[in-house]
Amino acid sequence: MTSEEIRPATAADVPAVKAVTDAAYTHYIERIGLVPRPMEADHAANVAAGKVFVTGDPGGGAAVVGLVVVEAFADHLFLDSVAVHPDAHGRGVGRRLLHFVDAHARALGLSEVRLFTHVMMWENQRIYPRYGYELVERRADGPYERLHYRKRLG
Repeated sequence: MTSEEIRPATAADVPAVKAVTDAAYTHYIERIGLVPRPMEADHAANVAAGKVFVTGDPGGGAAVVGLVVVEAFADHLFLDSVAVHPDAHGRGVGRRLLHFVDAHARALGLSEVRLFTHVMMWENQRIYPRYGYELVERRADGPYERLHYRKRLG
């Protein structure tokens, strides 16, 4: 994998998908008092369903350092999870992944991307609006208090 490539994950990537997801979300456990839902996902099933896309380190190397989990619906692409390994923060991995999500939605003929984030993941509340996402609503989903965002693609 080249440093700029984002590709569909394969079964061989499942351990890396879990490792990157866990590394990206573990620090939230203490803050929100719950294990973040992406850490409990069935990574093998998501990979098998074609929902997971991975990328390597833009600084070089083929190791998976970032990923997105997406699901296409009739009227939008749902961005279920974005995970970047903490060792790769500040290298543009997240930015590339978010741009990929937009391009993937357009390629599928979809004009909107939707996502949600826990209200206590305040970093995301600063990041997503910078990439064109607008806050739609705040809603409790079981034990999770979530902010729902959407991005309309031009």
